[in-house]
Amino acid sequence: MSELIDELLADAGERMDKAVQATHTQFGSVRTGRASPAVLDRVVVDYYGAQTPLNQLSTISVPEARLITVQPYDASSIKAIEKAIMESDVGLTPNNDGKIIRLQVPEMNEERRREMVKVARGIAEDGRVQIRNVRRDIMHDLKALKDDGDVGADDERRGEQELQKLTDAKVADLDALLKGKEEEILEV
Repeated sequence: MSELIDELLADAGERMDKAVQATHTQFGSVRTGRASPAVLDRVVVDYYGAQTPLNQLSTISVPEARLITVQPYDASSIKAIEKAIMESDVGLTPNNDGKIIRLQVPEMNEERRREMVKVARGIAEDGRVQIRNVRRDIMHDLKALKDDGDVGADDERRGEQELQKLTDAKVADLDALLKGKEEEILEV
C-alpha cells in the first residue's frame, strides 16, 4: 500500500482512539452505586452569564462512601451551583448549609439502575457515531486519492479493508467499555 494510505489510516486510528477515550471519560460521569466526583463532570453552572464547568468553580470531594461535597471557591455562587446540580441528570439532591453543598448518594433501586444503563448506552452510541464519522471521512479521502490518480483501485480497496478492520476493533473496544460500565452500574 502507498504511504498516503498509511498516513490516512494512522490519522484514522488516532481520531478513533480519541473518540474511545472521550467516551471512556464520559462514562465516568454516569452514576453508579458509589459516590464519585466524576459524576459531577457534566454539570455546567451559569456563573455570571458564562457557562462554566462545576469543577472549575469548586472543590469536589468524597469524604464518605455515600457522600459528595462541593465547596465553592466563591460563596456567592452557591445558589447557582445548587440550581445547576438540580437541573442536571445526575439524580442527586443538593443539601446547602451556606458554605458547602452535600450530596447524599442513595442506594440505587433497580429502575434507576436500568435508567443509568440506558444513559451509558446512549454515550456509547455517541462514541460509535464518532468512530463511524471518522471512517466516512477517511473513505472519502481514499476515494479522492484514487480519483486524483495518486493510488490505484487495488490500493484503495486494501485501504478500505484495513480501515474497516480498524473501525471494527475500535467499536469492539467501546463495546467492552460499555459492558464493564453496565456491570458496574448493575452491581448491588
